[in-house]
Amino acid sequence: MAQPGTDRTTSGQFFQVADNVIAGDLPDVSKALRHPDGLLAIGGNLEPETLLNAYRRGIFPWYSEGQPILWWSPDPRSVLEPGQVRISRSLARTLKRNKFKVSFNQAFADVVRGCSAPRGGDTNTWITAEMAEAYIRLHRLGHAISCECWHEGDLAGGLYGVSIGRVFFGESMFSREADASKVALVRLAEMLDKRRFRLIDCQVHSRHLETLGARSMPRDTFIGILKHYCS
Repeated sequence: MAQPGTDRTTSGQFFQVADNVIAGDLPDVSKALRHPDGLLAIGGNLEPETLLNAYRRGIFPWYSEGQPILWWSPDPRSVLEPGQVRISRSLARTLKRNKFKVSFNQAFADVVRGCSAPRGGDTNTWITAEMAEAYIRLHRLGHAISCECWHEGDLAGGLYGVSIGRVFFGESMFSREADASKVALVRLAEMLDKRRFRLIDCQVHSRHLETLGARSMPRDTFIGILKHYCS
C-alpha cells in the first residue's frame, strides 16, 4: 500500500478495505464500506488507465494532502440528468442577461486551479497537486473536459470532469462571481443533452446541487447505467 508522501504515480497495489488484503486491482463496489459511506480501497495510482477503469466501474478518488489515495463508491449516488437541470428565477435572469461568456476546454488547467483554491476560510483542499496533474493528463488525452465562464476577460467560474461514453463524471466547480458555476453547469448540461448523454455523475449529495436538480440514485442502478452507456 502506498504511504503518505511517497511517489504514487506508478504503484499498482490497492489495499482492499473490506477484505483487508492487498491486490493489483480495485475490488467490486459491493465491497464498499457503509461507514464511512463508500470507502472501497486505499493506494494504487492516478495513471489515466487506472482512473478510466475506476470511473467505468463507479469508483472515484477523493483524499486530502498527506493522505494515501482513497477510492470511493457511495450508495446512493448523486446524479443529474442533463435535460433536468432546475433553473431558479434568479439564475434565469442571470442567463437572460448573458453576463458570462461561456467556453469549453479553453482553460482546463485554470479551472482545476480555481477548483483547488481553499474556500470559506478552509485552508485545506482535496485537489492535491498530483490530483490536478492527473486530470490535466486526462484532458490532454481527450477524456476530461472543462466549461469556463468569463466576465470582462477574466475567468469567473467553471467546472471540470471526466467524459466516458455518454456519462459525464463531474469532479468540481468554482465561482469567483455569483452564479458563474451554475451558468457553467447549465451550459454543460445543454451541450450534453444535445449529445444524448444519459447522466451527470455528481458523486455525493450536496444541497447546492440538489437545488439544481440533482437526485439520489441507488448504486446498483447507477452501475447498471454505466455498464450500458460507458462502453
